[in-house]
Amino acid sequence: MAARRSRIPATKYPVERFTLDNGLRVVLTPDRSAPVIGVAVVYDVGIRSEPEGRTGFAHLFEHLMFQGSENLEKLAHFRHVQGAGGTFNGSTHLDYTDYFETLPSNALERALFLEADRMRGPRLTEENLRNQVDVVKEEIRVNVLNRPYGGFPWLTLPPVMFDTFPNAHDGYGSFDDLESATVADAADFFRRYYASGNAVLAVSGDIDVAEATELVSRHFGDVPARPAPQRPDFTEPDLSAERRTSYTDALAPLPAVAGAWRVPDPVTDFAGYLPYVVLAEVLTDGDASRLVERLVQRDRTVTSLGGYLGFMGDPFDVRDPTALLLQAHLPPGGDVDKVLRTIDEELDRLATDGLTDGELARTQARMATHLLRDTDAVLGRALRMAVLEQQRGEPGLLNELPRLVGEVTEEQVRAAAATVRPERRAAIEVIPGGAR
Repeated sequence: MAARRSRIPATKYPVERFTLDNGLRVVLTPDRSAPVIGVAVVYDVGIRSEPEGRTGFAHLFEHLMFQGSENLEKLAHFRHVQGAGGTFNGSTHLDYTDYFETLPSNALERALFLEADRMRGPRLTEENLRNQVDVVKEEIRVNVLNRPYGGFPWLTLPPVMFDTFPNAHDGYGSFDDLESATVADAADFFRRYYASGNAVLAVSGDIDVAEATELVSRHFGDVPARPAPQRPDFTEPDLSAERRTSYTDALAPLPAVAGAWRVPDPVTDFAGYLPYVVLAEVLTDGDASRLVERLVQRDRTVTSLGGYLGFMGDPFDVRDPTALLLQAHLPPGGDVDKVLRTIDEELDRLATDGLTDGELARTQARMATHLLRDTDAVLGRALRMAVLEQQRGEPGLLNELPRLVGEVTEEQVRAAAATVRPERRAAIEVIPGGAR
């Protein structure tokens, strides 16, 4: 008798798409249920795009874009958004950088003006550059250098798995590269990557489509047209033998380990990629998941465990090459080799014996719940649609993701597990140096 599949609810958010003459792609998704809007601008430049000698530039630019723009002085963006009762931020990812606001719907034009103004040009002065280099350096100190397990594993594992500079380098950047940056370097980076043809604008929430279209055209239509740059080639071959290394973290009190395995291309082979997204959740999501039940509860060989797709945990907004990651923290004196062997055993058992009754349906229901929750807020919807438009030209895929996750079969999950082999693994061990 066939296993009963859970029924996954679907969303039906409307999608309107158009492209301005300057190349800016626009996605509108109206929802009149609350007087709130989410506005997101996503630029197709991330950590992997930055050239050698300019490590950390993608993240540095995220900071520079808040330091004033063509018609606005420093801190004006903050004041105008917060003065309208809104919130704002930006973030840097492997494959893109985003800037976003949540505002009352009567502040739509204000948000569009602010984003269009800095798309024309941020205030790239020596004072702003030096100030923000110092801010980024302090962020590196706080988040990596002076924190236990800083950068583990998102900064420490890629250079083990990958050989090419785009995939392997430190995305936060070296102090030498940051300190040597000039205003001319920053201006060149802006001209190359912050082009209207390299960006997507998404607006979600309480909007009238015709009015929003007119406002977008009014504020972004005269942004100078610049085409998207040639995207670097990020491809490199899969591993044919296990790679493993370790390092001592002077601040870490306990050992830790992370392993990663390459997965199919998340854009061009989405059907082949999805089973790995589900597999990660089967293995690690919740107390009833495979590895949590075995390693945390039964064997007690680890104290915490996590699994996800993408080095920054972003399974649906990352390009190839990417990986399935598993990471664990161990108790005092923990045996990393034993933990890795147990993971291999559980993957073999899953590939051979399959899933237990209800295991897949339970996992898919949890995944669908997370997907629906993440896009229930207008900003989450705008951000997800902007990236889906940018990387796939399919912002409406947001409506399909819960259903597609729910359609992954047990056979597909088992087949994915069978490829997660020790000889394809890159692993990094944290040796504690901070234990008393």
